[in-house]
Amino acid sequence: MSRRLPVIHKVTSENIGPFQQEQLDLEFSNGERRHFQRLVGHGHGAVVVVPMLDEDTVLLVREYAAGLHRYELGLVKGRIDEGESAIEAADRELKEEAGYGARQLDVLRMLTLAPTYMSHQSWLVLARDLYPERLIGDEPEELEVVPWKLAELDQLMLREDFSEGRSLAALFIAREWLGRAR
Repeated sequence: MSRRLPVIHKVTSENIGPFQQEQLDLEFSNGERRHFQRLVGHGHGAVVVVPMLDEDTVLLVREYAAGLHRYELGLVKGRIDEGESAIEAADRELKEEAGYGARQLDVLRMLTLAPTYMSHQSWLVLARDLYPERLIGDEPEELEVVPWKLAELDQLMLREDFSEGRSLAALFIAREWLGRAR
């Protein structure tokens, strides 16, 4: 079923750190009016990188997650800087966080975090044909790099220290994409 988008009567906004919080005065096609809030990022989106060490092994990184105040295992990820493409950002973040560059980078798709109230978009990038190269990044400490077999995703998805939705979704998408490419 295709619906007409709600009419936006008014938008008020306030800057809150890296986001702008907007209050929307909406009118839906049935005449109902509501106020919705959304967070709009100031940047150009982000990348989530699936670095394949070989045909069967992905590289994960363990880093401090301030939101949960613990160390979390996940994929290489970071923001896309002004003037960068998703491919360029993925290669840079891979070098900064995992100490590898990639000769082959493919954008698989765009992912959202919580589209009902956030505009944030992350581009899923598959990185293959890796080679060692490290760039200095903004991380306060070197990240631990953890190789993981794609065949063991069933074990990874149940770990308490692997909870980030983008990383989990990205690994399953990449595994399916790689399976079809073979």
